[in-house]
Amino acid sequence: MSDSLVFEKPAIGRGALAGVVATAALSVLMVMKAAMGLMPELNPVGTIANMLGVPAPVGWIVHFAIGTIWGIAFALVSHMLPGAFWLRGMLFSIAPWLMMMIVMMPMAGDGFFGLKLGMAGPVMTLVLHLFFGAVLGAVYGARAARMRPA
Repeated sequence: MSDSLVFEKPAIGRGALAGVVATAALSVLMVMKAAMGLMPELNPVGTIANMLGVPAPVGWIVHFAIGTIWGIAFALVSHMLPGAFWLRGMLFSIAPWLMMMIVMMPMAGDGFFGLKLGMAGPVMTLVLHLFFGAVLGAVYGARAARMRPA
């Protein structure tokens, strides 16, 4: 049976785990982006640390906490989204991206949708969020498949 047709009770722990894994995968991309010198002005972890007035390592901890919270939120709503789990994750990831664009970017001084960073800002963050969502959904779905009785 296709995983897009399966309804199951939300698994908060599985969502949290998927959030951590997806955040780790996203973090690797973010570090690679920085190492290549691509859009150095777009540094979400540095922005978090600056906004909170904490050192960078604490910014990373908060970054992972946020990803974990979004993973739990995904567990709660994934059954309402269409398609395979990876696609559900990508669709879901638009919500945290919008939150970042409408709330966090202006709070950080980067403007609505981060447009003070140029058009590449919202595009790059959308791509990163879609990647996060694909990994989030795939991990959540893979764990669901392992837990289903044969």
